[in-house]
Amino acid sequence: MKKLNLFFFISISLALLLIYGCGDSTCHEFPYDPISVEYPESKMDDVVDDYHGTQVKDPFRWLEMDTATEVRNWINRQNEVTFDYLEQLPYRDHISSRLTELFNYPRYSAPRKIGDYYLFAKNDGLQNQSVYYIKKGLDGEAEVFIDPNEMDPDGLISINLLGSSPCKQYIAYGKQRAGSDWVTIGVYEVESGEKLEDRLEWVKFSGASWDENGFYYSRYPAPEPGMELLANNQYHSIWYHRLGTDQSEDILIHEDRDRPFMYHFTYLTDDEEYVIMHAAPGTDGWATYYKKNNLEDREFNLLFDGYANKSYVIAHDDGRFLVLTDIDAANYRLISIDPNNNDPADWVEIIPERENLLRSVSTGGGKLFASYLVNAQSQIEMMNYDGSDMIAIDLPGTGSAGGFSGGKDQQILFYGFTSFLYPSTIFSFDIETGVSEEYFESGLDFDPEQFVEKQIFYESKDGTRVPMFIVHKKGIELDGSNPTLLYAYGGFNISLTPSFSASNLLLLENGGIYALANIRGGGEYGKEWHRAGMLENKQNVFDDFIAAAEYLIDEGYTSSEKLGIIGGSNGGLLVAACKVQRPDLFSVVFPRVGVLDMLRYHVFTVGKGWIPEYGSSDDPDQFEFLYAYSPLHNLEKGVEYPATLIMTADHDDRVVPSHSFKYAAELQRVQSGDAPALIRIDTDAGHGAGKPISKIIEEQTDIWSFFFFNTQTKLD
Repeated sequence: MKKLNLFFFISISLALLLIYGCGDSTCHEFPYDPISVEYPESKMDDVVDDYHGTQVKDPFRWLEMDTATEVRNWINRQNEVTFDYLEQLPYRDHISSRLTELFNYPRYSAPRKIGDYYLFAKNDGLQNQSVYYIKKGLDGEAEVFIDPNEMDPDGLISINLLGSSPCKQYIAYGKQRAGSDWVTIGVYEVESGEKLEDRLEWVKFSGASWDENGFYYSRYPAPEPGMELLANNQYHSIWYHRLGTDQSEDILIHEDRDRPFMYHFTYLTDDEEYVIMHAAPGTDGWATYYKKNNLEDREFNLLFDGYANKSYVIAHDDGRFLVLTDIDAANYRLISIDPNNNDPADWVEIIPERENLLRSVSTGGGKLFASYLVNAQSQIEMMNYDGSDMIAIDLPGTGSAGGFSGGKDQQILFYGFTSFLYPSTIFSFDIETGVSEEYFESGLDFDPEQFVEKQIFYESKDGTRVPMFIVHKKGIELDGSNPTLLYAYGGFNISLTPSFSASNLLLLENGGIYALANIRGGGEYGKEWHRAGMLENKQNVFDDFIAAAEYLIDEGYTSSEKLGIIGGSNGGLLVAACKVQRPDLFSVVFPRVGVLDMLRYHVFTVGKGWIPEYGSSDDPDQFEFLYAYSPLHNLEKGVEYPATLIMTADHDDRVVPSHSFKYAAELQRVQSGDAPALIRIDTDAGHGAGKPISKIIEEQTDIWSFFFFNTQTKLD
């Protein structure tokens, strides 16, 4: 069927009624005219790179230096055009108002026990950042501990609690500004709430692992002024900070001068006897080392070599390490090993590998908690450290659960539970009785009985069986008329599980459908599922996603004229690549903070760490498959691409915004037809973490306004 123009009026003739049906309130004549767009000029330079004999033009290379005046001017012109378009969209005020209502409900984190005190985060509803509270005992009165909203009137500062000291007297926190990955670590005294003078800069991808005198953490050297958000990050090293001293006095524990792009992460065993280190060349696989917690001894001992596997030391118990590993176990297993005699023949298997993915193992109250994924849904089992007396925990329903961690003497643990129709709720768990009770309830006024969530399985191009969740209002007609948003990620071993979204309620309330596909490249089914979607197998990811869209259309859930796709980061790559490969299949595309230039992603900030996942254009063989699907390099002149709203942010120092800049400039150059090709560039925002609620509502307002208009959906 020829792709329909996105902007013509939907006829109410009998013929179209027969084709599309009119089974819900969204099916009415669409009364709005198309909005014309005149794109800003993007100059083109004569930049050509030679990749192993292949000449590749890069005319928008100048957009990579996002601090340059001409780039800032380009950003301002693009935003003027984009926001002029967005402000003309119908229902925008209504959507903003409804989203504000939907977000206005209390949200909590699980309490964290530190000595006699419990710390937890709470957002009253529309606070830009969650506030940390403290109370003495489970029944104590909660008082404000840290309020990030008082630190910045615009809500641009976010706070995360890191590790606490063994004496339970101090806790380290990480402060981030405007969404950047750079973290400043500080320290609070728990009982008094006093902020100490300790201040550690240029920290990235780090916790704070305490012993009695201070803590271990990871950091980079200070970047050159003006290059904080752009330059390659090198020499991720481990340091020790002694409480009450200046950062200049911190002790360097480990660095690798020969391999500047290695990541180094460290943590202490629960008894503080050993320091564990992971050394990783990227995001897939690492070597594991250990040493005694002794500052005089800087030499780490190899526990597991790298970098084909992933092994986590869960605990140190009776002279042995409990290790969660995928060595000889694609779905992971838990083993016990002697660090002084790490002979595989001496390994003791505590939890054998099963058919389902063993996603994590945590400790609390002297017990182990094994978290499994069964078709992307949580199952939790409690057991002794030797694997005996295994008990399945009754969860509140089918969905996603996480938590179940604490000290050995802690008898009440906490966990969170959520699903597509179950707002995130915090439960307490009594280890002795095995009983869960609601501790922090969701205050959202929401009736889940109006909706249905289900899981189906469909076949991908090569016959692989892929799961997908589908959520919609009860009683909708499967006549192809329903506006539908399809989401996936498909990379980096990340598993997508059911979770509640207040924003998605706007779609469901208006007769729309939300679909989430668990495509290859993720971790839902273990190592092999991930490997089937990485490196030279990346096309499987796109095939899985395209097959999900085709299933939704073939089964009558929606039509190509009503189907939108959205993805962020690696998911931004996903939707941009699928749009290039099948422009006829979708009506609206949202590439958010996407990796879109697959030939140069690795030359910025932490991009080299993704080479194990994607490959590198520096390698002749890997260049071939990267060039074959790179979204930037596969846009073609004269193609009618779907309506596209590219989204990025000026403080994104993970996937730098030049990916989106160059992609937008090229898309605007080649786009045929009337569908808009716009870029929304947020200011004082980053890759997504720490974004204020006010900015989230603004962003979601623009997404849904753009989606409903370009799927010609009339809201009542």
